[in-house]
Amino acid sequence: MARFLIEVPHEPELVACARAIEILLKTGSHFLTHADFGCTDGEHKAWIMAELDGKEEARGILPPSMRSRAKIVKLNYFTLEEIDAILRHHQVSVQQPNQWHARREGGSEIHEASQ
Repeated sequence: MARFLIEVPHEPELVACARAIEILLKTGSHFLTHADFGCTDGEHKAWIMAELDGKEEARGILPPSMRSRAKIVKLNYFTLEEIDAILRHHQVSVQQPNQWHARREGGSEIHEASQ
């Protein structure tokens, strides 16, 4: 099983917020009744975390009226060892022309293109 973030937007009007919340709560689904909302901070979306077998199953837990607008993101995490291996694998040994570099001068960072 994979972990998914399900983002469901709704209109910014107070009644639309209340209807979206009501729809999710009335499903009785554990996933949907534990949704987080951003309405009070001006972000009119619900977010649901769920461990499921795939994106289509994640979309399928939503009420039909919300499925088409939902954004489904499969989540993952990385260990420091995995990131170190990725960076070692992709490290460029020869400096490429016209790459931007940062150098410190007098306490401030200066960005310049290499020649």
